[in-house]
Amino acid sequence: MSVFTISDLHLSLGTNKPMDVFGWDNYVERIKSNWQRMVKETDTVVLPGDFSWALKLEESLEDFKFLEALPGTKLLLKGNHDLWWSTVKKVNEFFAENDIKTVKLIFNNAVVCEEFAVCGTRGWLFSEAEDNKKIIAREAGRLRRSLEAAKETGKKPLVFTHYPVAYGDEYCPELIAVLKEYNIDMVYYGHIHGNGFNNSIPEFDGIKLKLVSSDCMNFVPYLIK
Repeated sequence: MSVFTISDLHLSLGTNKPMDVFGWDNYVERIKSNWQRMVKETDTVVLPGDFSWALKLEESLEDFKFLEALPGTKLLLKGNHDLWWSTVKKVNEFFAENDIKTVKLIFNNAVVCEEFAVCGTRGWLFSEAEDNKKIIAREAGRLRRSLEAAKETGKKPLVFTHYPVAYGDEYCPELIAVLKEYNIDMVYYGHIHGNGFNNSIPEFDGIKLKLVSSDCMNFVPYLIK
């Protein structure tokens, strides 16, 4: 049994916002083909955000049907473009109503996967604006709750964020502080696309960082274990 990750699928099967205009030629089929080639039913794939362009939960159904048809268990975090995301209760009810059985949400919680407890949060921009400070404080709290949930399992935390906690010459002190508090030495993240890959950094203050946005990995799931 293996653990994979791939972020920022940006599916739009129920809406009309294909990523081909950004050079993502035939990306849905590429995701499907690579996933089916690598991932088995007994494996787990973590998706750290920007799963669907849908604006409402009901508009995301075709995207979730696509995901449900792929092998493995899928653990999904929220991204900045996941505007369809409602409360966890409503999303889980939506899953039950539409026979979505292999997808679980990571939000203020942790999910045991092999010897790991998968946890994390969306994160936010590195900005001193007052509104952003409030959002970052909330995201730091969510990260801490997720790490506490992981700690209760007795498993090793496997941490994901949507936004990078450090990128280029910037970093998010609040989230870095939480990661250091819990002795986290590895974080997987998405959000960054195209040439932005060139500004990604492999490590910050002893924490290794891995960018797993789908286009930056040629739409191939990244094998963690």
